[in-house]
Amino acid sequence: MTTTSTTIKQLYIEIDHLRQKMISVGKRKGLSHPETLMYSEKLDQLIYKVQRSKYIL
Repeated sequence: MTTTSTTIKQLYIEIDHLRQKMISVGKRKGLSHPETLMYSEKLDQLIYKVQRSKYIL
């Protein structure tokens, strides 16, 4: 496994973890709560990294 694919795999793991946190917080505090939105923004950034890295390969 190359370093790039290892990094992408780690990003997918982090994306899954953040998605679960966002869903949990969203259910408890609401979808427009600042904490839910914070996780959503972090997810967007990680997803963008994965998409960008696929073009670099």
